[in-house]
Amino acid sequence: MPETDFLTVANISLEERGAVVLKNISFEQHAGRKLALAGESGAGKSTLLQVIAGLVQPTGGEVRLAGRRVKGPQNVLVPGHPGIVYLSQKSDLPKSLRVEQVLRYASKRPAAEAQAVYEVCRISPLMARRTDQLSGGEQQRVALARLLLSAPRLLLLDEPFSNLDRTHKQQLQTVIRDVGEELGITCLLVSHDPTDTLPWADELLVLERGHLVQQGPPEQVYRQPVSEYVAALFGDYNRLTGSELRALMGVPRRKLPGSALLVRPESLVLAPDGQPGVAGTVRAVRFMGSFYEAEVQLPVTLLRVRLPAATVAPGAAVMVALAPDAPISFIE
Repeated sequence: MPETDFLTVANISLEERGAVVLKNISFEQHAGRKLALAGESGAGKSTLLQVIAGLVQPTGGEVRLAGRRVKGPQNVLVPGHPGIVYLSQKSDLPKSLRVEQVLRYASKRPAAEAQAVYEVCRISPLMARRTDQLSGGEQQRVALARLLLSAPRLLLLDEPFSNLDRTHKQQLQTVIRDVGEELGITCLLVSHDPTDTLPWADELLVLERGHLVQQGPPEQVYRQPVSEYVAALFGDYNRLTGSELRALMGVPRRKLPGSALLVRPESLVLAPDGQPGVAGTVRAVRFMGSFYEAEVQLPVTLLRVRLPAATVAPGAAVMVALAPDAPISFIE
């Protein structure tokens, strides 16, 4: 059974020079459950992660790991908390040492457990090389292994992919997945890239200017964002209002749940002119790799509609309708 009180973040607030950095942040993370923090730059993601790690002192609230309070740097001689490790986008490995030396000095595990960590992190072939001979992705995997040798229970990942090329990013993503599944270490990830968080996380927490504005499963946050800010974090979206919204919904007079509708491009479909929906004209059709995207000009709004094939051409008169069972999100 997972620990229901594994990580508890309760009313965390932080002010710096009179400015609010974090405001009453509260959530829980069960052991083994993958959480991701999302938000634009300056939203407070990294600061919150550092508070959880015990590296930054909050001005209010508390963090507990398995019931034990995480103390900030004002309360301990050496900042940090037993059982919590923090990996940033910079590996900060000692220069000119062999990988084997770096890891031997850090290890608190028996030899067999240490070897399992090396295998999960895909670093066994790197042991004889010096740290300054490693690529950025290799350095991150070695830095991660060094942290895991302390036998932590919670791994905090602060933008770990930001400086990596596609190949090394995919390798590190696989490693982080295996850290949770094979080593049983709970992970909390910060990333600005939705392709990092949406397929990985069990739950997303969205920060905006230090406030927690939405929390839920990735699919729910993506398909039903509570605001344009949240919608924009996870990809393209369309915003409809007024008569265009009513035409799309097919409710010319009925009261709607909000004044604006947010809908993803893949939740719209095109139909021939004269079918139910809102009338528009195709302005452009673009090949995007695995799909096509059509720009459709309504009287006021320019919509993006995702298509499986180039079934329309610029200049065509079309009707835009909601796809069957399309998730939609109303906002004021």
